[in-house]
Amino acid sequence: MSQEKLKVELKALIVEVLMLEDVSADEIVSDAPLFREGLGLDSIDALELAIAIHKRFGVKIAADDEANKVIFYSVESLAGHIAANQPL
Repeated sequence: MSQEKLKVELKALIVEVLMLEDVSADEIVSDAPLFREGLGLDSIDALELAIAIHKRFGVKIAADDEANKVIFYSVESLAGHIAANQPL
């Protein structure tokens, strides 16, 4: 899957799983922060998203991984992590 297609799919997954009523997938900027000043997601949202990513893409993201701040920074960073760790 191309990086662009992965980002589009991730944006749709974020809106669907987190039930974001005020945001459409098209409005999410790929390199914008997902937490705090970005979409305003919190740690519970990250956990729900990690579970959905595992189900959809087969990539596990451990809750206690110190790299999570980097991995979950943006759609761009999430897509990069999934592409690098997705099983063949």
